[in-house]
Amino acid sequence: MQIRVLGCHGADCLVDGTERSVRQESCGFLIDNSVLLDGGTIGTRLTLAEQRRIRFVFLSHLHFDHIKGLPLLADNLAEWFIEPVTVAATEPVLQGLRDHVFNGTVYPNFFELPNRENPILRAHVLQPGKSVVLGHLEIIPVAVNHTVPTVGYVVKDDEAALLYSGDTYETEEIWHLGRTTPNLKAAFIESSFPDELGKLAQTSKHLTPSLFLKEFQKLRRPNLPVYAYHMKPPYQAQIKEEISRLGIERVEFLEEGQIIKL
Repeated sequence: MQIRVLGCHGADCLVDGTERSVRQESCGFLIDNSVLLDGGTIGTRLTLAEQRRIRFVFLSHLHFDHIKGLPLLADNLAEWFIEPVTVAATEPVLQGLRDHVFNGTVYPNFFELPNRENPILRAHVLQPGKSVVLGHLEIIPVAVNHTVPTVGYVVKDDEAALLYSGDTYETEEIWHLGRTTPNLKAAFIESSFPDELGKLAQTSKHLTPSLFLKEFQKLRRPNLPVYAYHMKPPYQAQIKEEISRLGIERVEFLEEGQIIKL
């Protein structure tokens, strides 16, 4: 399994790098060139040819930073597509897309265009806790603790599995599944705010570094590679410093453009 990081932050921001400005972008992860895990960043990181290879998009929840690349992907495919792109999500997310995004006012309804029989986007309803095989991957959505209906995912191929927390506060079920998943090779766990903003994290249902450690320990796999993501750009340096002091053996911080092979 190869994962290409298109975006991995909790917001979009242009920040100073060592040699030039760097774009930090919302969450979007391209798996094996054909599957998207969340759709916060798509077109700004992929060529048209690369976008045309996408067959499935799995969404964790409806918040704008996780879906905002999807309308533009549909627009880019409008003049040329072989078969619909499957958008897989829970029913509240799919209904939210219909009501608030692809409603003919904010954006055209690409679930019915160019026609209902062969639309650019095709919905696939996911049930939390129920495994589904789409393409070459098995995906298990797991309900997590956020302010709107949200799932994390365990993603499997024949050789490896990835745990993706989604946006979450303290939760349980996904860690239990991770403990019992064979060939789990990595976990992507969010950490949005520094510890000093713990009340904000609690209200918005996100993790801080201290909670990041607490949730990771629930996996009971201390040697598992764990990747922190969804850091809010204004607090990234502080979050990194706080996580680095926690003594987690194999922790890294995701960055745009990174490629991870499991």
